Amino acid sequence: MSAGVGEADGLPVGSLICPEPGERPDLWSWTTLRRPDGELEIGGVAASVLAREFGTPAFVLDRADLAGRAQVWATAMAEEFWEGYGMAGGDAFYAGKAFLCSDVVRVVSQAGMGIDTASLGELTLALRAGADPAMVGLHGNNKLDEEIELALSAGEGAGIARIFVDSLGEVEQIAAVARRLGTRARVMVRLKTGIHAGGNEYIATSHEDQKFGVSVADGSALEVVAAISARPELELLGFHNHIGSQILGTEAFVAAVRVVLEFRARVEREFGLATPEVDLGGGVGIAYTGVDAAPTPVIEVVRAIAAAVREVCGELGTSIPRVSVEPGRSVVGPTTVTLYRVGAIKDVTLEGGGVRRYVSVDGGMSDNIRPALYGAQYTATLANRLSGEAPVRCRVVGKHCESGDIVVHDVDLPADVRTGDLLAVPATGAYGYAMASNYNLLAKPVVVACEGGRASVVVRRQSMEHLLELDVQ
Repeated sequence: MSAGVGEADGLPVGSLICPEPGERPDLWSWTTLRRPDGELEIGGVAASVLAREFGTPAFVLDRADLAGRAQVWATAMAEEFWEGYGMAGGDAFYAGKAFLCSDVVRVVSQAGMGIDTASLGELTLALRAGADPAMVGLHGNNKLDEEIELALSAGEGAGIARIFVDSLGEVEQIAAVARRLGTRARVMVRLKTGIHAGGNEYIATSHEDQKFGVSVADGSALEVVAAISARPELELLGFHNHIGSQILGTEAFVAAVRVVLEFRARVEREFGLATPEVDLGGGVGIAYTGVDAAPTPVIEVVRAIAAAVREVCGELGTSIPRVSVEPGRSVVGPTTVTLYRVGAIKDVTLEGGGVRRYVSVDGGMSDNIRPALYGAQYTATLANRLSGEAPVRCRVVGKHCESGDIVVHDVDLPADVRTGDLLAVPATGAYGYAMASNYNLLAKPVVVACEGGRASVVVRRQSMEHLLELDVQ
């Protein structure tokens, strides 16, 4: 080991060691464990077996964990908004943008969740995989006519559960498509409430200066409601608000409840429209590293929302609506690890004399753009063995032609990490594969689901033929 390795950034060596599954179970899927021989095991399948059979990089999804997390959300919403408590019912819709494939659609649907989509591809996949159209929604700030047509013709012409109106222009667009198809569209208005929440400005979605929704503050939302009420092709179900992502605690959600319900009451007073539903979006955060705070339990979030709905509706003297939420990251994020194969290793001397060890892997920003895009922090651990060597400060990097191609900014790995080792990066189920690219013409990784000691491919690895078949020679 080079002198001074691990002394970068002024942090003591050993302070950024990735927690083992038993130390921070919130960071790993429920079945992930370290076997006596030192290997990580996911869903009963060893990391080395996964790498040998499916190659690397590989997203490895714990199917039982996914089903459990989806069921927790569906059950919490059903129980806290139970009619027997004086509520009007509650639903959880899985935010497909986090990661969508047919297997995920089936698992979360069987657990009792609906599916929210935001493109023609997501909507088509969800319906093809068997999602109940009556439990599917369509988002988007710039919807295509084709997306609206599919939404309104799904389920033998009955259409999906709801389309979220994102601008005044969409009112006539949706109405025109509904008119052409001879049907009626169920819509909700996406509101900007002015509440800023989330871990990064790029994922905060309810402040005024951003592209989503219509403003409560400047009157745009009322203008959209007036336009909808004038269109016989449209049925106004209610209002939607999504305040951001990677949110810890409950205060921001409670604040959003008040703004949305006060706007709902105003619409009822001024237009005589008693809307039956509100959707409060998603955004519940998860842990990515050992230094992150433990995430807020789902039941605490749902219970806080239910209490706020009950309180605000009581103050306003309005009926209690049916309430839905749209979790994505908190459902799929911790279910998945990314397995990489270690390649080149080098020690780099820093200004001031410190040394950082660069550990290169066979993927990178093409399978996880979040560190480069948001400065997102991850951690990593040896997946194929244990080591008794002292830890050294490392930076895990990819193989792309970008200096910002960083998978893990800082992690303490054993000094004997070597070419051919496997590294596991936890909590990559959300926005890893979903945001993957073919930068440098790298093939997108395989997605493998493990359960009960068996592993199966749920999204095939791209081949060179896949990459080149669209190229016109």
